[in-house]
Amino acid sequence: MRVSDARPGRTDRAMRHFVSAMLVVVGIIHLLPASGVLGAERLAQLYGMSFGEPNLTLLMRHRAVLFGLLGVFLTFAAFKPAFQPIAFAAGFVSVISFLWLAWTVGDMNAAIRRVVLADVVALLCLVLGAAALAYVHRDGKSPVV
Repeated sequence: MRVSDARPGRTDRAMRHFVSAMLVVVGIIHLLPASGVLGAERLAQLYGMSFGEPNLTLLMRHRAVLFGLLGVFLTFAAFKPAFQPIAFAAGFVSVISFLWLAWTVGDMNAAIRRVVLADVVALLCLVLGAAALAYVHRDGKSPVV
């Protein structure tokens, strides 16, 4: 084995950094709604609707916690390559399911349209990041470190 075969090339290192960057962006997008855990007023700011009904507020605050957990995991995986494949899978499930649901509903207020736009950006980052990860692992020799 040549020395150049033992160390990842400059392109591989750049791609690894790109994968991490894409996961951080998607992680941040998922962390933004976590502030909804603070209560109905914050939820109203995020989504442009009233959350006066206590049961709906409870469900949406719980949703904020789950988004926070996913955002933390995506960001953590950006720096732990062994977790990156599952992070991409979780990110794709989250983003694609929301975009599909939004598409089926159709009529959205301006705040929800911003959420849709953020998820389109997240989807683009996931696609690009997953492609870069596949490139890094293209020959099966790249270590998951």
